[in-house]
Amino acid sequence: MSDKIRLLIAFLLVAAGIAGYYALNGSLAVLQLASVMAGLAAAAAVASTTEPGKRFFVFGKDSVAEAKRVVWPTRKETLQTSGVVILFAITMALFLWAVDGSLMLVVNSLMGRTE
Repeated sequence: MSDKIRLLIAFLLVAAGIAGYYALNGSLAVLQLASVMAGLAAAAAVASTTEPGKRFFVFGKDSVAEAKRVVWPTRKETLQTSGVVILFAITMALFLWAVDGSLMLVVNSLMGRTE
């Protein structure tokens, strides 16, 4: 029950930040942004004290650690792969254009249309 109340408070803090954004309508955009960011930061602080919040932050830390272990392709590999994909797309576009054009000629000739 305590977690539900804290999550409700976190939701209300986010809503307060958004309400502050609209309440500061006409003032500097940085103040509006600060209002929303303050609401989000306060909500994150409250939510991190709940059991689901703790699990979420552990999941986030594990995700960052997993992303660091990924072997990312080199620049050369990325450019080569992108080049192959672009070349394939162009080839398929030309092939489908030729097939469409030839089928259009066949259909037009069967229908007796000549252009």
